[in-house]
Amino acid sequence: MINHLTLIQPDDWHVHLRDDAALITTVPAAARYFGRSIVMPNLKTPVRTVNDALLYRQRILQHRPKDSHWLPLMVLYLTDDTTKEDISAAKKSGFVQAMKYYPAGATTNSASGVTKLERLDPIFEKMQELDLILQMHGEVNDENTDIFDREAVFIDRHLRRIKEKFPELKIVLEHITTEQAAQYVEESDRYLAATITPQHLLYNRNHMFAGGIRPHLYCLPILKRDTHQKALIKASTSGSRKFFLGTDSAPHELETKESACGCAGCFSHHAALEFYAEVFDQVNAMHHLEAFASINGAEFYHLPLNQSKITLVREPWTIPDEIPFCGGKLIPLAAGMNINWKVKLP
Repeated sequence: MINHLTLIQPDDWHVHLRDDAALITTVPAAARYFGRSIVMPNLKTPVRTVNDALLYRQRILQHRPKDSHWLPLMVLYLTDDTTKEDISAAKKSGFVQAMKYYPAGATTNSASGVTKLERLDPIFEKMQELDLILQMHGEVNDENTDIFDREAVFIDRHLRRIKEKFPELKIVLEHITTEQAAQYVEESDRYLAATITPQHLLYNRNHMFAGGIRPHLYCLPILKRDTHQKALIKASTSGSRKFFLGTDSAPHELETKESACGCAGCFSHHAALEFYAEVFDQVNAMHHLEAFASINGAEFYHLPLNQSKITLVREPWTIPDEIPFCGGKLIPLAAGMNINWKVKLP
């Protein structure tokens, strides 16, 4: 039995920090042991331009702990009005790592998202030319497609066409949730990879309705049936270079989750790496955790590996029931759960 594991400092390739007062909580949480974090651009006013990203980055860094070297990696929000000049400026900036596609209305703050994906073909062509990564929220968003099928339909309806038309465009299929997505990514070429969240490894849709509706497990893409959960566990723990850590950690105040129209998202930065360790340990795959958490993402983004190391130890502890947030509180992922792994910080 493995009781401790030292690994290269990990990165988080998908996180929501939000803005303003939320940064007081989210930035120190992200910087606690991650070296870098890809910061999602879906603020209430989306991060559409390089200047938007620069100003947002400055606001984020104001809350970085003084002794921390953590870096926020910025992303621009694709819209129907994104231009080739926006792509060129993003590539030249040196701090924008990717462009993010949201289907309009598919998730939190996505009203400004793309209404017709084919309109972006000239943009994708420019991104392929400049080797700028495309991040995709891989779901269709139409009332005729069941919410549990939206990811699989997106792959068949859109992603296959994009891959054929732009074969060297580097794409990250974000927060995958289905067996179909895991299989498609694994069988695809080196230009396609995927992030996987802790909630989609720890839970399936049965958990969301255990004993009634559990709003703090409501996220988008929504939790799927257990066969998909098992496929994601197999993919993430397999040692494949195609999958890497992306928490999709997203804070929401208690009142906005437990409401008549609860918002989507799970906050996991209080124990993100520990959650992954729990899953990897359960299937005897701890020897693959470093690649998933610390190597695969950096290599896909053409960034150097972090030089620091951190250590996980087998030390049981209990996830807190709540966390202070924006003058109120949020309920963290797996609140009250006993967990067996803990990161030991210097």
